[in-house]
Amino acid sequence: MTTSVFEIRRGASPVILAFPHTGTDVPAAIWARLNDNGRRLADTDWHIHRLYDGLLADATTVRATFHRYVIDANRDPAGTSLYPGQNTTGLVPETDFDGQAIWRDGEGPTGGDIAARLRDFHAPYHAALAAETARVKAIHGIAVLYDCHSIRSHIPFLFEGRLPDFNIGTDMGRTCAPEIEAAVVEIAARADNYSSVLNGRFKGGWTTRHYGKPEMGVHAIQMELAQSTHLATETPPFAYDTAKAERLRGHLETILRRIERIAPELKH
Repeated sequence: MTTSVFEIRRGASPVILAFPHTGTDVPAAIWARLNDNGRRLADTDWHIHRLYDGLLADATTVRATFHRYVIDANRDPAGTSLYPGQNTTGLVPETDFDGQAIWRDGEGPTGGDIAARLRDFHAPYHAALAAETARVKAIHGIAVLYDCHSIRSHIPFLFEGRLPDFNIGTDMGRTCAPEIEAAVVEIAARADNYSSVLNGRFKGGWTTRHYGKPEMGVHAIQMELAQSTHLATETPPFAYDTAKAERLRGHLETILRRIERIAPELKH
């Protein structure tokens, strides 16, 4: 099912894949207010829905089609920072991940803009994601939301040095059962020639923290992949590297299949 705001592919697996940042749609009136830097849409999670496509045949997928510069579907609708005291981008970003302005002078988002975009983009996407989570939980008695992300491996504005390849976020173990966290950590750690970290710079965004309620039978985990693992370059045109991606897809498939296998054992 496709709408102008999100796409859904329904499956019968207990696993749901969410894609809040792969969309590149920007309404014309908003596009006109972006500056040349903003129009690069550089902070897209390039090709992530392609990377995961087909890895778990019966998984439900929910993908936002709008760009995060319209409004960020993985930020608290109240505007509360996910990482107080650290550089980050907000609900409707003022800058890109390098701290550079993305809006024309005087054309940045107003309070009215944010309210309208919450209503027209953020809320419909999360209504769809919540509905699919409830549907899957009704089938299985449990649902596991796996939030799919990527980011450049070097972004000095956000973090020092090089980001690990697999960045696993569970909000310090709060958003999923320890069995899920341990399985993902173990598979990532033994993936040859890849680095990994649990709850490092990225501990899980608003989606993971909002939906992850293990005591209610809904588990959530975020996977933030360094874009160097599947892109030819981390600069425009952000081309998909099929050889890199196929090596990575094998490990991602192992992760998703393990989660799917563990899920029924976690029912209360």
